Amino acid sequence: MLIHEKLKAMRNAEGLTQNDVCQLLDFSISTLKKYETGVIEPGASALMKYTRHPRFKKYAYWLTTDETMPEVGHISPPLSLDGSETPTDAQESIRTIQKSHR
Repeated sequence: MLIHEKLKAMRNAEGLTQNDVCQLLDFSISTLKKYETGVIEPGASALMKYTRHPRFKKYAYWLTTDETMPEVGHISPPLSLDGSETPTDAQESIRTIQKSHR
């Protein structure tokens, strides 16, 4: 998953609109749309805004490494596009996949 896809997945997992994220992280709507569509990649300062905010902090490790550590609270958003998986279900799926690749 690319950065822009992850940012959108994080927002959706939190049930936030683009306007909500703009208010939380002090982005313009046009900048956020460009981040979420991959038109531009967010720089270090923008990524720090995400990873330091309480709503998104739990995704920081996954955002930067593609890995999770649920035992210490570092998770990924649910991976189901239709929302049918709960975060717990998605985490179990990720752990199963990670174990099978080792």
